[in-house]
Amino acid sequence: MVGPSSSHTAGAARLGNIARRICGEEPVKVDFFLHGSFARTWQGHGTGKALLAGIMGMGPADERIKDSFDYAVQAGLEYNFHTADLGQIHPNSVKIVMQTADGRLWEMLGSSVGGGKVLVSSINGMDMEFSGEYPTIITRHLDQPGVVAQVSEIISRRGINIAFLKVFRSSRGSDASMVIECDQEAGTDLLDEIRWLQAIREVIFIEAG
Repeated sequence: MVGPSSSHTAGAARLGNIARRICGEEPVKVDFFLHGSFARTWQGHGTGKALLAGIMGMGPADERIKDSFDYAVQAGLEYNFHTADLGQIHPNSVKIVMQTADGRLWEMLGSSVGGGKVLVSSINGMDMEFSGEYPTIITRHLDQPGVVAQVSEIISRRGINIAFLKVFRSSRGSDASMVIECDQEAGTDLLDEIRWLQAIREVIFIEAG
């Protein structure tokens, strides 16, 4: 990893990298809302540089992290850092709001929990929980009977083993999210088959990393 801190630098780079994969492309604008110790020490520990590097696809060991501000300027990426109170959440936390060239907005809330490990707790306002250590399929779907079974059957039929599966919802019968961490990568055809299910509204795939 590129230091000085596994939590404030390596973990921050991983959070930025996961946010980029959620967005699906490098955004044209990104706002980082820094919470707790991230807000207090982000300049001295290189947290800002690491978050921005992750957004541009750099991993925790990439030597270019220290020059990520310059790379962002070269890429025409607009970025801003803000301090914020994100509520009852881990002190090393950040909300990342990204805008793509076509005007779409993506939002991720995540924490660096120590030793370079991270935990994502929300995407686009939907509560969830995953580490990014496994290939991860995330759905936003209508909370109704049979959806979990349908998606699980599609994954099983492709010979992919589900390591962890969690379902989150705000209220009964409303939007829900499913987080499926797998032992193998999911191909485009599998993701498309899940998207075609009637109750599915959105599918995001995040490669392990």
